[in-house]
Amino acid sequence: MSVAEQHDQTPEAPFPVTADAAAWTARLRADDISASAVERAKHALLDVIGCGIAGQEEPLSAILRDELLDETGGPCTVVASGRRARLHDAALINGAAMHALDYDDVNRRLHGHPTTCIAPAVLALAEQLGSSGADVLTSFVAGTEVACALGEMCDEGHYEAGFHATGTMGTFGAAAACARLMGLDEAATANALGLAASQASGLKANFGTMTKPFHAGKAAMNGLLAARLAARGFTASDQAIEGAHGFAQAQSPGFDGGPIRPRADAPFAVEQMLYKYHAACFLTHSTLNAIRALREEHGVGLDDIENANLKIRSTHLSVCCIPEPATGLEIKFSIAHLAAMGLDGADTAALGTYSDANATDPRYAQARRRVQLDPDPALQRTEAEVTLDLKDGRTLSATDDVGIPAPDSDGQWRRLSDKFTSLSTPVIGADRTADAIGRVAALEKESDLGALMKAVG
Repeated sequence: MSVAEQHDQTPEAPFPVTADAAAWTARLRADDISASAVERAKHALLDVIGCGIAGQEEPLSAILRDELLDETGGPCTVVASGRRARLHDAALINGAAMHALDYDDVNRRLHGHPTTCIAPAVLALAEQLGSSGADVLTSFVAGTEVACALGEMCDEGHYEAGFHATGTMGTFGAAAACARLMGLDEAATANALGLAASQASGLKANFGTMTKPFHAGKAAMNGLLAARLAARGFTASDQAIEGAHGFAQAQSPGFDGGPIRPRADAPFAVEQMLYKYHAACFLTHSTLNAIRALREEHGVGLDDIENANLKIRSTHLSVCCIPEPATGLEIKFSIAHLAAMGLDGADTAALGTYSDANATDPRYAQARRRVQLDPDPALQRTEAEVTLDLKDGRTLSATDDVGIPAPDSDGQWRRLSDKFTSLSTPVIGADRTADAIGRVAALEKESDLGALMKAVG
């Protein structure tokens, strides 16, 4: 074989994803971000802070506080606790609390929850550094873009292999956001991403347990640690994502690398966030919306149903199909049980609905056994079709797809403000809740985060 023939058979070098992500992040300036992206970034921050305030009431958050906090405190706020913590501990505790209720935002490109990993890292670091609200928003947009772009490159292969993209992609997003907030150059940012690659983890086997929110907290903490170490000169491979034996090869079958921003005029990832208005796994929301539509249009309820058929994507079967939930937390990942509750008119936006009593209610247990799950590969990932066979012989059907971002920014802000108010007021009171909403709304004008963190602390 000639040298030329050997050359022709040499595998093409992979796209330099790590270096490209580092360069894009380090060069990003506030003026590069559209006004729409800034507004949507504030939506994401408001929503996740509200989820964190309510999530601090969860047992997993109390366990983390008991383990990590002591009387020495630290420079960073642990939301809704009246406590302060060291930098990395604040990112971990707040990140886990923000995901504890599984009520935080989703991005289809990521295949998971980006803000719960990126925001706690950025907020803790900005509080310690005294960064402005404008810098927080720019850095948050940067981290979200990197995380979601990498999630898109991985497509569904990474998730289907058993990895929780929130924990894995979130680590890269937190690292990029913190590198940007500290003003790291391209080489140091590449080191941060390389460090993130060796820490990115999270397994779907732990869905329905306290460990799922722990993934988000660890992603925030690990990404923050990666950026902080890189700032001190800690080195890592500049091909840690795409290179031989790197993240993509180890964790993502079918990884298709490319630039973080192939089109400068494309919407930013923060403009494509999807928000939860049911306090359960996002993959159940289209089903719940379709059931609500049928109840409202036809006046039917659980007692009218002979059988229910749920057409869903086959990937749902390994995520949100716990057959016999025994706890309130497991309800969030049991689409059949949620369907029964939805048919009964239960308020699936209310946190109290997800109780152990409802999980073991004999009426719901009997009803969920009449719910048939019908995987359909033709459906979009977030789409669902519900068909109800009624005892009076009628058959009713409805479809829904929650995977489409809301076009009305002002309307979404009002809806998220209402959600924030419902989550926050019982914990920190009406005055502090209103103050927090106002400060997030004008975050780009805040010289630092002191007042906001005081309101939500």
